[in-house]
Amino acid sequence: MQASWVQRWNNLNIYHHINMRKVQQKVILLIMSSAIFALFLHYKQGKLNFQNVNPQYSVTEAQESRKAAVRSVCKSNNLSSSSFALDRKVAAQLYVDHSHRFIYCEVPKVGCSNWKRIILLLNESFGHTSYELQHYQVHNSKQLKKLSEYPPSGQKEFLANYTKVMFTRDPLERVVSAYRDKFLHEDDVYYRENITKLIKKSLGIQSKTNITFEQFANFITKENPYYRDTHWKPMYQLCEPCNIQYDFIGKFETLADDADFVLKIIGAPKKLKYPTMKHHANESRTNYDISIRYLEMLPPVLFRKLLSVYSLDFSIFDYSYYQTTISKLPKTT
Repeated sequence: MQASWVQRWNNLNIYHHINMRKVQQKVILLIMSSAIFALFLHYKQGKLNFQNVNPQYSVTEAQESRKAAVRSVCKSNNLSSSSFALDRKVAAQLYVDHSHRFIYCEVPKVGCSNWKRIILLLNESFGHTSYELQHYQVHNSKQLKKLSEYPPSGQKEFLANYTKVMFTRDPLERVVSAYRDKFLHEDDVYYRENITKLIKKSLGIQSKTNITFEQFANFITKENPYYRDTHWKPMYQLCEPCNIQYDFIGKFETLADDADFVLKIIGAPKKLKYPTMKHHANESRTNYDISIRYLEMLPPVLFRKLLSVYSLDFSIFDYSYYQTTISKLPKTT
């Protein structure tokens, strides 16, 4: 399509130089103007989304690139160990489905609730559909088995022989999602009360109002990393990709294609599809535009500190920094 418009421009120039009749020029210009106006209308109506459309995406090629990035960054930062012993906190993030020899590493705010639904539904005797499983049921089901529940010998065997999968998300978008989900809703009493009190005490805040995103970000940059909550703990620390060789590294940004591929490689029933359920059904899912609005509230110094907390997540999982936000920050602060 683009080449044809270029050709028409060339024709228009030729017509001009050889003094072709003006009516021909007007016809060509009219056609071009109509096409441009049509594109403009499509853009304004949201029918064109150049940022998210990627018809060239290949799951297999993406896997090669993602795994290569993990290997490279882990090696350059000396994060891999030949004498690696699985940490109990990491083992508690790994969910095991024996029926399909499948291990999933839970990364909160990266579709983990729906992946737990998948694990429960892989057991065909469970007798439910994904939409019958409520948020509380999914996260508290006794039928979900963690790798930490098995002895070291069993953990080693499963890691060596089962298909291991983890999913990632842009690190700062994940932080914004955690804040919106845990501190802006009355139904999450634990975070609204207990964790809010912890954050206020840590920062010396006397106000009884809810914490702001700036206060939340400030807390993240100052808290003890060892005790950091899983909802905003760096992804590489949750899943140890430098020492656990994951068979598949999916991304929230390509979730639909990646999830379909995972279900195929583990031999899931064809009727089983990755759910699209949200915890707060009436709220917009955290996306790039929403994240930018929150991140631009942060003072430049705090923003850079927040970036540094997740610098390895950006590198290991091959994410670009939020260029729109960074470009607006002063060069020196």
